[in-house]
Amino acid sequence: MTADPRGALADLVAAFERHLEASASKRGEEDPTVIAAYDDLADAFAAYDDTLLQAYGEMTPLDIYDGDEDDDDEDEDDEELDDHSDEDGDGAVYSGLDDTDYDDGDEDDDRA
Repeated sequence: MTADPRGALADLVAAFERHLEASASKRGEEDPTVIAAYDDLADAFAAYDDTLLQAYGEMTPLDIYDGDEDDDDEDEDDEELDDHSDEDGDGAVYSGLDDTDYDDGDEDDDRA
């Protein structure tokens, strides 16, 4: 039996609409209606992506964020990024040039 991507897409669109409505009327940061709509949306997306793969051998370019900070891919990304924290050991993080570090070339403008 081949799954129907159109039906899964309709379910996904409906899940997006429910999530929008729940978000627009949320009552606090931990509103259970928003959390349930979020979970339903993630499930509907996964079902659509799976159905699309089964029917046509295609997938969407999207991933579901699951909040897992211990992914192997993230460890690889961390190795590539340098946060530049305290490279010179002075206890401060570089955040741009200070006024004293900036030479605008207008030192002769102080003439009276």
